[in-house]
Amino acid sequence: MRIFLTGATGFVGHHVARALAAEGADLRMLVRKSSNLANLEGIPGNTEVGDLAKPESYAPALRGCDAVVHVAADYRLWIRDPEAMYRANVDGTRELLRLAREAGVPRAVYTSSVATMNFRADGIVINEDTPVSLADMVGHYKRSKFMAEREAIAAAEDGQQVIILNPTTPIGPNDRKPTPTGRIFVDFLNRKFPAYVDTGLNLVDVSEVARAHVMALTRGRPGSRYILGGENLTLKQILDKMSAITGIPSPTVKIPFAVAATYAFFEERITGRMRGKEPRATLEEVRMGRKKMFASSAHAQQELDFRIVPVYPAMRAAIEWFCANGYAPPLK
Repeated sequence: MRIFLTGATGFVGHHVARALAAEGADLRMLVRKSSNLANLEGIPGNTEVGDLAKPESYAPALRGCDAVVHVAADYRLWIRDPEAMYRANVDGTRELLRLAREAGVPRAVYTSSVATMNFRADGIVINEDTPVSLADMVGHYKRSKFMAEREAIAAAEDGQQVIILNPTTPIGPNDRKPTPTGRIFVDFLNRKFPAYVDTGLNLVDVSEVARAHVMALTRGRPGSRYILGGENLTLKQILDKMSAITGIPSPTVKIPFAVAATYAFFEERITGRMRGKEPRATLEEVRMGRKKMFASSAHAQQELDFRIVPVYPAMRAAIEWFCANGYAPPLK
């Protein structure tokens, strides 16, 4: 199967590329001129230089493909120019699906995010059928992913075979950027996590997310959304697990959201606006943290043979990789 893949140089996309290659896929991987290709080392396939913001740059590479797997996204919780995020996530998705139709590519898998779901402050577990609207989205990243997902759903409603995957919070090795989730691990490893807030995440092994992409190509139902999750954990439970792996003490001070919001406000103003650097905390993150992002993957289990596995090994693998690659001191 010949597959046009976006995002292969990124964290999730790298694991998807490896999983597809292991199944014998003939990969055409879209990369920018400025892309760091370290994550592609050892993955068989061809690189196609182009840019999602310039559809004409990659259109020829779609010809003759059996499927498109669109993993690439601008995943940041703080950005100086929000319009750039909408161009990448929304416009980029719409144009890629349009060009895939025009090239006669019969199937597409779009990697959305669990961020497009509507979570609750009380920690009730949600699923794909939980009502949600654009008004429920907090911040530019969530709004842009929600709008991009609507583009994928609209394409499916018009007859294109588009399957939508919604990973929760993937964790594992090779998070080079790192992602916002990876930064939680890096900060903890560097002992820059003195306190926590009462929030929760669903952590999932990135290798299982990658395997689900392979399964979606043959088992996914066009137009369907599939949450790909693992364990629902409070932030404190996550930090305690990291402490058990590393021996670094887990923070014991729980701070109110009002205090976290005040800190984030000054981080954005001083670090972000005045210094032009990414702040360590943002108001968007604090607002998101008021809701526990607990989700069910039953739908993916039923239709994609998705497996919910313990996240501890993936956490250990991530920690070992960060320490081995200079993001944090070596483990003792």
